[in-house]
Amino acid sequence: MHIELPEKRYYGIGEVARAFDVNTSLIRFWEKEFDVLQPKKNAKGNRKFTPEDIKNLHLIYHLVKERGFTLEGAKIHLKEERKKTLNNFEIIQKLEKVKAELIKIKNQL
Repeated sequence: MHIELPEKRYYGIGEVARAFDVNTSLIRFWEKEFDVLQPKKNAKGNRKFTPEDIKNLHLIYHLVKERGFTLEGAKIHLKEERKKTLNNFEIIQKLEKVKAELIKIKNQL
């Protein structure tokens, strides 16, 4: 899944939810469940996600929604094999970008 977000320091929860095509409640739930997600909160309680939070959220989305892990399985996988998972995830992202570019070129022919 390729996410389209502009380059910013902080993203609102609505922007993040639209980018991942999920409800904001799911983002809030994952924030409580996974320790790696630590969005900043202002005085009103609005969550602001950093680009690092977006990367972690993308990894969680990949594990839970795309690969079919349970929440407990995803937590264990992130704790025990984080480096290996990140390497595989980065490779998958790069290959998806290449695929999208190739499809774009094919459609232009």
